[in-house]
Amino acid sequence: MRARERADTTWLRASLLALLLGAGLVLALTVELPDVDVVRRWLDGVGAAGWAALVAGVGVVLMAPVPRTAVSVLLGLVAGFGPGLLVALAGAMLGAVGSFGLARWLGRAAVTRLAGPRLARLDRLLVDRGFVALLIGRLVPVVPFVVLSYGAGLTAMRLLPYLTATALGILPSTVVQVGVGASAPALVSSATAATALPVIALAVVGTLWFRRRRAGVSPS
Repeated sequence: MRARERADTTWLRASLLALLLGAGLVLALTVELPDVDVVRRWLDGVGAAGWAALVAGVGVVLMAPVPRTAVSVLLGLVAGFGPGLLVALAGAMLGAVGSFGLARWLGRAAVTRLAGPRLARLDRLLVDRGFVALLIGRLVPVVPFVVLSYGAGLTAMRLLPYLTATALGILPSTVVQVGVGASAPALVSSATAATALPVIALAVVGTLWFRRRRAGVSPS
């Protein structure tokens, strides 16, 4: 009887995890992001509590299937390089811990039942070499951030190597992504100027050519 109850609890937790991931996907696809200027004005008027709320919000967002690259670029655009980088890193770590914990608590038992000995072999490998594997996965983001976070939680990987590999692995890409967002206004201005000058020059040349051609045509 107790075995049956444990099995029911296992699948109930797994169903809850699937439900949370599905809800996160729906929200990611349907919720519209606030205007950049609105967020900037809000940040100008908030104190430490507001920045902490922003970090928490980024952490929750990154527990859903949302591209971390887009979030980091947006933070650079909204908050600038320094503050944006701190929020992006802190939020990413918070999201990584939350995803890992949810997967470990809600999904680990179900995966163990389904995979059996195959998961045991993977567990032994990750306990010994999980740090290096995850570090490479974070440095070369072929697998999405959220997939690695939940996937690590489903295995027997220990928390400390997971946190260390995540922190080291996301640092280079986050610096680049936030930097791109922070420099976007200057890049747009430069691109606008570089595009406008040839257009103006062509317009002037075209106007002069048309006038000379019109002046050179004698009336019939």
